[in-house]
Amino acid sequence: MTDRPDFKEKVGYGLGDFASSMFWKLFSVYLMVFYTDVFGISAAAVGTMFLLTRIWDTANDPIMGILSDRLNTRWGKFRPFLLFGAVPFAVIGVMTFTTPDWSAEAKLVYAYVTYTLMMMAYTAVNVPYASLLGVMSPHSEDRTQLASFRMVFAFAGSIFAFLLIDPLIDFFSTLGTSEPNPQQGWMMAIVVYGFIAAILFYGTFALTRERVQPPADQENSLKDDLKNLSKNMPWFVLLGAALSTLIFNSMRDGSAVYYFKYTFAVQEVSLLGLTLGVTTTYLVLGQAANILGVILAQPISKLIGKKQTFMFAMFGAAIFSCGFYYLDESTFWLILVLQCVVSMCAGIIFPLLWSMYADIADYSEHTTGRRATGLIFSSSSFSQKMGWTLGGALTGWTLAWFGYEANVEQTEQAKEGLRLMISYIPAIGALLSGLFIAFYKLTDDVVANINQELALKRA
Repeated sequence: MTDRPDFKEKVGYGLGDFASSMFWKLFSVYLMVFYTDVFGISAAAVGTMFLLTRIWDTANDPIMGILSDRLNTRWGKFRPFLLFGAVPFAVIGVMTFTTPDWSAEAKLVYAYVTYTLMMMAYTAVNVPYASLLGVMSPHSEDRTQLASFRMVFAFAGSIFAFLLIDPLIDFFSTLGTSEPNPQQGWMMAIVVYGFIAAILFYGTFALTRERVQPPADQENSLKDDLKNLSKNMPWFVLLGAALSTLIFNSMRDGSAVYYFKYTFAVQEVSLLGLTLGVTTTYLVLGQAANILGVILAQPISKLIGKKQTFMFAMFGAAIFSCGFYYLDESTFWLILVLQCVVSMCAGIIFPLLWSMYADIADYSEHTTGRRATGLIFSSSSFSQKMGWTLGGALTGWTLAWFGYEANVEQTEQAKEGLRLMISYIPAIGALLSGLFIAFYKLTDDVVANINQELALKRA
């Protein structure tokens, strides 16, 4: 086994985020509207549920990082979680989008339980999956490439999810029934996604390898790992930037379905000879632009550095997001243009984000003599879910604040809220992300020196 992953292994690593992103985009874009318009919970109740369930999930991410750091098997530390977590991930995903014929109170309890279990299953697979990036190669350039492969596959999985979700729901809603049954449609559509996700996780397990090991004399000490993490300022800076970025994305994605459903009279558009829903068109073009941003991340960061690329991309996303407030159905083409620009800016930062987590793991080993890859990468899952949770909670509360009611004509006040939720409010998250990363001290030159010194120690 060489110390450099080849093309097949990079593709294999990307398969895992194709699987995860299918579900993540369903969570971030459709779960709120599923709960309010199909499952039958109020927007305020959903927002509160998203926030309260994070109490356990906040601890769940570092716990999984700690467990994976201490696991030693013939498959490595992180890959076994893909092998044994794929099927539970898929099954609980289906349960989350299942609507039992129960009382309103019992359904709310069911939503709390299944949503909590889903986030636990997501953590059990995705914290080790993210951590795998930090041990597949000791070379920073390889990690940026792996992160780029990961994000291309992630956004491809998002496009796949967006394009198929409406046709699958429509097909299964009318399968074997005289009247459309959207609850059945949603459940069966997620069965399809769950089956695909499990197969892809197995593919990642089979095609990837773990190469970077902790120092041979390192003893397992949770106290030391947590103590070192508490002093790791680059980790805190990146955590703040990642959390702000995910709030930005979560609010934009979560409000999009409501925005187009309740402020547009026409719900379909012709694009390249195809007739698509306006929401689907908006989301798919955004994911395509995300992929372009991922592709641009490495050449731009090689030119001006990861830190500068990240910072300018988020400032750009904040500025252009504000433009959505001044557009409406008559300028839909301009909405799509802005969506592509903002999404490209957002796409640029994601491979940099994952590569930076790996750099921070190296920095921790360099400064403390201990390596805690899983614990450090657990913050990626934490920030992802916490950002989505805060964004989801803010979405639900903002909808309620402006008087949103499901499946009825919205008031002008509610429509004003929807315009703010897709423009100025998420832009605050992008602005904060750029401000956080301005304080990140692990520039490319610093990381290169760290890698050289670690290579000598490992030799």
